[in-house]
Amino acid sequence: MTAAAKRKKSITYKPAGQFEETRFEKIHNVVFESSNEASIRVAQEIASLIKRKEKKGETCVLGLATGSSPIKVYEELVRMHQEEGLSFANVVTFNLDEYLPMEKENVQSYHYFMHEHLFNHIDIPAENVNIPSGTLSGEAITEFCLAYEQKISDHGGLDFQLLGIGRTGHVGFNEPGSHYNSGTRVITLDHITRVDAAPAFLGIDNVPRKAITMGISTVRHARRIVLLGWGQNKARIIKETVEGEISSEVPATYLQHHKNCTFVIDTEAASQLTRNKTPWLVDESLEWNETLTAKAVFWLCVKLKKSILSLTDKDYNDNGMAGLLTSQDSYDLNIRMFNRLQHTITGWPGGKPNADDTNRPERAEPAKKRVILFSPHPDDDVISMGGTFDRLIEQGHDVHVVYQTSGNIAVSDQEALKFAEIAKGINGSENAQHLIDSIKNKKEGDHDVVEVRRLKGNIRRGESYAATRYLSLPDSNVHFLDLPFYETGTVKKNKLSDADIDIMMDIISTVKPHQVYAAGDLADPHGTHKVCLDAVFESMRRLQNEPYMKNCWLWLYRGAWHEWELHEIEMAVPMSPAQVLKKRIAIFCHQSQKDGVMFQGDDSREFWMRAEERNKATAEKYRSLGMADYAAMEAFVRYRYEA
Repeated sequence: MTAAAKRKKSITYKPAGQFEETRFEKIHNVVFESSNEASIRVAQEIASLIKRKEKKGETCVLGLATGSSPIKVYEELVRMHQEEGLSFANVVTFNLDEYLPMEKENVQSYHYFMHEHLFNHIDIPAENVNIPSGTLSGEAITEFCLAYEQKISDHGGLDFQLLGIGRTGHVGFNEPGSHYNSGTRVITLDHITRVDAAPAFLGIDNVPRKAITMGISTVRHARRIVLLGWGQNKARIIKETVEGEISSEVPATYLQHHKNCTFVIDTEAASQLTRNKTPWLVDESLEWNETLTAKAVFWLCVKLKKSILSLTDKDYNDNGMAGLLTSQDSYDLNIRMFNRLQHTITGWPGGKPNADDTNRPERAEPAKKRVILFSPHPDDDVISMGGTFDRLIEQGHDVHVVYQTSGNIAVSDQEALKFAEIAKGINGSENAQHLIDSIKNKKEGDHDVVEVRRLKGNIRRGESYAATRYLSLPDSNVHFLDLPFYETGTVKKNKLSDADIDIMMDIISTVKPHQVYAAGDLADPHGTHKVCLDAVFESMRRLQNEPYMKNCWLWLYRGAWHEWELHEIEMAVPMSPAQVLKKRIAIFCHQSQKDGVMFQGDDSREFWMRAEERNKATAEKYRSLGMADYAAMEAFVRYRYEA
């Protein structure tokens, strides 16, 4: 099937009017396997609305959102305009919000965003585009807000409102505390919202503290609302919005009252919904497979604070799991689940030589394996699996660490300036002075010149060597790919291309690995980790018919923010207290990412603290379920790639 045919394939979801509220869910929602598929479906709905209005000779009034969530929707609308003749001549748009203060020409402005992703590529009349102004002050702002509301009203209100959702539950920039009847106004941004925006601004200090936003009342008067939610980072707030009580502390919950609202989400964003996280509480007629059984048993242990072997028939019956005991008693079930979890534990991540591997996560043979450890940035290797990395080297495997991107944008100007001044102090070169001048003269919104980007990349490269040398890995086994999709000099990256895949395939075909480790983070479906993972998947798919790939296993690790759920884990590698300390020191080698890292997220702890506490928490979960007591554990899931 061609790419175009796939796009035209009918993807249906139940209209909001037919939705029956379940015991838990109060907003109609549709879950898709991927955000790309979901975005295409939403774009199709918007296109159909535009065409219907055009046939009637009417204007189609769209409320539009910014951020990473709607990007694929806009890409599909642009494609339909360019390839299928979709016209926007009868469309009037009103954007939700804009930072304040913010010049239109600033690459971080929503004015810039909308033109770059949509308006510059379609035939919408310029006078039909309405975006809040970020250049106003004083009384002019109040006048503008009133005029913005009036203009929406003059056009008959919004036919369709596209929304994203922030982790505070904000829609637009309607932060916690926003009133149900609020209109367009100035608002102070929540700290979490500014933290989430920090990567785009190269640090939270550069994120504006205020914004102008369309109000809750304006949004909820739209005749149709579609809210997009992608990735694990949105899972908690999606659950709270869909299943929680209406509250000004979670402004998105106001949408529960809307009669034509649909949340379009991917599987990761839907993962915390009750029907997905604990489906036995929703459906008593579940078909219990092994994975679902493990998920339920481990959840029950955590809820009741019991080990697996201490669960009773009553425990199962009282918690919606009576169906598990129809063909077995709790004793046999407990033993089976205990063994399942115990068999994930191994101190031999590369396989234990001359051992029966029937119940081990990895194969015993070959005893010495060729291993590729893919690291999206030049520190994910030690942050996410530093203990396993160390164990593989100690046990004699031929380990290759492959850094997929330079990570240069995560180096602050202050850090780069320090190195440039050191270089000048050593040889006094004109090149060093040029670097110093470029950094000092850089203005807000400016991109780094190529030389500064190279310096920042070299800083991270040197730190990577420091860590790998500390772990006794030969320099010849350290590879830097600098994948082209990343090397834009800005936070916004290019799409994954054949050039990226060719580079990936080359390193894989050179090493001919028995094991591959890759970052399985899906928190941001448009982030660097996800793009790097897609590059791994596609490269291995294209190479899968090569003889050496027949015996290659792919293991996925998680990053600094998340860990695999217990029922998902297929290999858990224990660490001793000494190894925990060794991993910490390896992370310390990445000095530019310590003490106020640029892209810290909503967690104030440094990366080594997050990783250490996460690994200790995993070991504690194992212990609480009845396993041995380890200092820490790193967890992995095996990925079975298909054609």
